[in-house]
Amino acid sequence: MTDDNQNVDNEMPPIEHALPQRYKPNYVLKLYVAGHTSKSILAIASIRSICEARLRGNYELQVIDVYQQPKLAEAERIIVTPTLVKQFPLPPRKIVGNFTNEEKVLSGLGISETTN
Repeated sequence: MTDDNQNVDNEMPPIEHALPQRYKPNYVLKLYVAGHTSKSILAIASIRSICEARLRGNYELQVIDVYQQPKLAEAERIIVTPTLVKQFPLPPRKIVGNFTNEEKVLSGLGISETTN
């Protein structure tokens, strides 16, 4: 005896249909600055602008003042500020500068310019 009540619509979809259309990794960034200087303010503003334009909320940015938290800078081996560290996704990367050139920042961090 066969089961005529079997519903074809209840079959499991192929795995490619079950996955999200586009995987968006979370970016974990740390920006090391030295005090409340014009260089630090420019670096913070530049990185926030790039992150909002290119990563659109798909990131976590922690700003660390090396004067207030020297042990964090020491642990990360930061010797120059401002320094931006991409911790995730792997591999980790560090770049140093004022971060006003968006293309160089994205390239230095290994972030595709087409990332949304």
